[in-house]
Amino acid sequence: MPFECPVPIEDYETVTLAHGGGGKLTNRLIETLLVPALDNDVLRQLHDGAIVPSPGARLAFSTDGFVVRPPFFPGGDIGSLAVHGTVNDLAMCGARPRYLSLGFILEEGFPLRDLWRVVVSVREASDAAGVRIVAGDTKVVERGHGDGIYVHTTGLGEIVEGAEIAPSRAAPGDVVIVNGPIGDHGIAILSQREGFRFEAPDLVSDSAALWPVVERLIAACGPRVHVLRDATRGGVASVVNEIAAAARVGIVLVEGDIPVRESVRGGCEVLGLDPLYVANEGKFLAFVDPEASDAALAAIRAHPLGAGARAIGRVVDAHPGVVRLRSGFGGSRVVDMVSGEQLPRIC
Repeated sequence: MPFECPVPIEDYETVTLAHGGGGKLTNRLIETLLVPALDNDVLRQLHDGAIVPSPGARLAFSTDGFVVRPPFFPGGDIGSLAVHGTVNDLAMCGARPRYLSLGFILEEGFPLRDLWRVVVSVREASDAAGVRIVAGDTKVVERGHGDGIYVHTTGLGEIVEGAEIAPSRAAPGDVVIVNGPIGDHGIAILSQREGFRFEAPDLVSDSAALWPVVERLIAACGPRVHVLRDATRGGVASVVNEIAAAARVGIVLVEGDIPVRESVRGGCEVLGLDPLYVANEGKFLAFVDPEASDAALAAIRAHPLGAGARAIGRVVDAHPGVVRLRSGFGGSRVVDMVSGEQLPRIC
């Protein structure tokens, strides 16, 4: 029986930037077109990576593409970002990253000096993360048919003992922890684009490999760490909505507890953005059993990448599938997924 496209074409006849923004249209594309056509028990987990069957060690597998513009930005570049993004997806499965593949799509005319900078950055980032590049591919497209350079990576890692992490494991009472201030990456990228120049010395991408801090967390709390997710496209708002939907629980965030640098807050105010929706590349959320929350915070804060860790909310029985933000004035509002693409080409 032939497949029939389940997406109502009267709504969207073509792909839009919002389909890649990590918000409502991204999730709709995945849930109504990709998963129905490709469905299997591993894919259905909708984890940051896939936990794949193996006769030996438990393995996690992840793949990602990077199209960030510009390719060089404060705090990193497309090469280090590609390594960090993929090893972080493995870390969010509780897996120690081991191997990466590396693919380049290059546009005719891209400077070889810049390609060398990217390759060196990949090597330095992979060495620091303890992973090896073991396979790769390079394609070149005609001038005008690309945007200089795109990078694609695939990663393989070993899930460590004690890790029992899945989006569906979020449970009422869980404490939601973030490892530091949010929104750094997205505003740092925008600071380099045409027309935006925010003068702030701390306005740099937070791009980093998160496994060292995640390893400490799992060692301290084991299976009491229920969910891990890095807050990349769509920011913290998209992550908590995805988890609320996967576990059919409600989530309440406390606005005053969410750390945001003043430079990021100022950039968001100028651009009319909410930091909750701005991309990060070195921040993750941990959903932890309340009895382990103090130990979790201590473990995360013991590493430089988690020095600014804060508990920012809780999982609740009420309003399953819905996230609410409690303000300092006692009111609350629904935090929904972003419906459009507010920050294209951010990762």
